[in-house]
Amino acid sequence: MRAMQLITHGSPLELRDLPTPAPDAGEVLVRVATCGLNFGDLLIIKGTYQEKPALPATLGMELAGTVEAVGEGVTHLQPGQRIAAYTGFHGLAEYAAIPANVCVPIPDAMGFEDAAAFLITYGTSHVALDYKAHLRAGERLLVLGASGGVGLTAVELGKVMGAEVIACARGPEKLEICREMGADHLIDSETDDIREIVKSLGGADVIYDPIGGDQFTAALRACNREARILPLGFASGDVPQIPANILLVKNLSVLGLYWGGYAKLRPQVLTDSFAALIDWYVQGKIKPHVSNVLPLGQANDALALLRTRQATGKVVVDCTA
Repeated sequence: MRAMQLITHGSPLELRDLPTPAPDAGEVLVRVATCGLNFGDLLIIKGTYQEKPALPATLGMELAGTVEAVGEGVTHLQPGQRIAAYTGFHGLAEYAAIPANVCVPIPDAMGFEDAAAFLITYGTSHVALDYKAHLRAGERLLVLGASGGVGLTAVELGKVMGAEVIACARGPEKLEICREMGADHLIDSETDDIREIVKSLGGADVIYDPIGGDQFTAALRACNREARILPLGFASGDVPQIPANILLVKNLSVLGLYWGGYAKLRPQVLTDSFAALIDWYVQGKIKPHVSNVLPLGQANDALALLRTRQATGKVVVDCTA
C-alpha cells in the first residue's frame, strides 16, 4: 500500500510502499478513503506536538473509510461498514489498522469528504462550547481564528446553540466565509481593533481561542464579567500569560481543552458529543466546509495550505487518488 510517512522531523513527508497491515485483537483494518488534515499534523512534523511517534511514522489524525476486516474480539463493527475515526496517526495511507473503539459509524447521508472533516473540528468545538463553557442561547461568543478548521465549526455551532457570534479572521474573503456560516459580526484581525469592537457590541461572554498571542490579550480585555475563556491552541506561536488580577476582578474562568485527551480521560464525553453532532448533520443543521481536496501523493502541498493559512475550514486528502 502507499503511505505518506515522516522520516525525520522538519522534513517533508515521503510517499512510500509499505506492506498492508493486518488487524490485531481489538483492531479493524480500514480501507481509507479520505484523511482530514489538522494543525497538529504540522506540530508533529516539527517535533513539538504533545504526542511524539517513533519514526518513521504515517501521519494523519483523522480518517474515513470502509472496514475491510476485524480483529479478534471486535463485535460492534463489520466488514463493509462505513466509519470515521480519530486515530492520532495512520490516516495518510491506503489502509490503516486502528483500534475499533476509536471508530464512529457514519450515516449513509455523510460522504467520505465530510466524514474526514468532521470528528476533530466539530468535536473540539462542541466539547469546548457545550461541555466546558456551557454556552447558552443569547450569549455573545467571540471566535478567534474563525476561518480555520476548528474556528469555522465554532461559528457554525455557536449559531446552532443560539449564541450571537462575533467572528475574527484575516481579510475580507475569509470573513465572508464566516458570514456565510452564520457569524453575526465580523472583525478583520489585520486591520481592526478587536478589543474596541467587541466592547462596542456589548462584550464577550465566551471566547474561543485557537490563536493566542496579541489576539488573546485583546479578547481578554473585552470580556464581560463571569465570561469563560477557552484556550485551544497557539497558532500565533505565542503562548499568552494570563494576568490573574483580571481573572479575579471580573470573575473570569479559563477552561483549557485538549480534546484528544478525552479519549482516555473520559471517552463518554466524546461519544455523547459525536452522537449529538451526527444528529445535527443528518438534520441539515451543520455541514463541513472543505476548501481543498488533494490526492495522497500531494499531501505535502495540502499541509502547506495549512502552514501558510491559505485554506479555510478543512483540507482533505483523497487517499484513493
